[in-house]
Amino acid sequence: MKYIITGSLGNISLPVTKNLVNAEHDVTVISSSTDKKSEIEALGAHAAIGSVEDVTFLKSVFKNADVAYLMVPSSFAIEDYIKFQHQVADNYIEALKGSSIKHVVLLSSIGAHLRKGAGPIDALGYLEEKLLALPGLNLSFLRPSYFFTNLYSQAGLIENAGIAGGNFGDTDEKLVLVHTSDISKVASEQLLNLFTGNRITYISSDERHPSEIAAILGKALGKENIPWVPFTDAQSLEGMLGAGLNQGFADAYVAMGQSIRSGKLQEEYWKNRPETLGSYKLENFAKEFAGANQNA
Repeated sequence: MKYIITGSLGNISLPVTKNLVNAEHDVTVISSSTDKKSEIEALGAHAAIGSVEDVTFLKSVFKNADVAYLMVPSSFAIEDYIKFQHQVADNYIEALKGSSIKHVVLLSSIGAHLRKGAGPIDALGYLEEKLLALPGLNLSFLRPSYFFTNLYSQAGLIENAGIAGGNFGDTDEKLVLVHTSDISKVASEQLLNLFTGNRITYISSDERHPSEIAAILGKALGKENIPWVPFTDAQSLEGMLGAGLNQGFADAYVAMGQSIRSGKLQEEYWKNRPETLGSYKLENFAKEFAGANQNA
């Protein structure tokens, strides 16, 4: 089978590529970095160097493939990230229309069911809708939860203010967390065991209340009894802008926090909770969190 992998050699795409190559499939990895070419080829895969913003490039790469793993790249350097997301989504759809691809595994997100009101997740809901409208495709939507890596942003607050926080966390609802290793495992399984029809899979590693997250991350930095403080939307926006995030990203993440706070973002997860959570837990992340802070 001929596979297309987007996401270069990121934390999910790299292990997925290794697993497909080990299963003796023909794998092409799309990367915008020429520096990745030799690394991709060393894995036994083909390197397609180009941009997902270039629809002509995508059409040529997708044309004769059988299966695609799609993800929308994230970069805090992009000024209008929402516009970028929609452009990439539209480019994927156009490339698929002229291809022989019949199976698509999409890295979507928890909250994509909302379609609107979840900030950076909205465009993934948009892409889900566009894929569902294409005839003849077998679709798998992976909906992982809140990435552990988002919690790195708490380090400065814990160190400098003795608190952790966000514009959510003022209810009893736990925050559903996920690590990329658990996502790559599910993605690999679905790519290696091709399916018929459409499916949605929620992926999570741990479920912890923000107050517990604050205490454990604080302890990892040598600070006891760190509280989680629910911020107003205005306070959250001000903090992100002050940390250097551009206006577009900051607005999107405030909207995502609002959706978590309302309970809407995770509502479908609780209805379709996985029978088994991933193996990576908050305590594992706390060790990485502490190590990253020491090396900063």
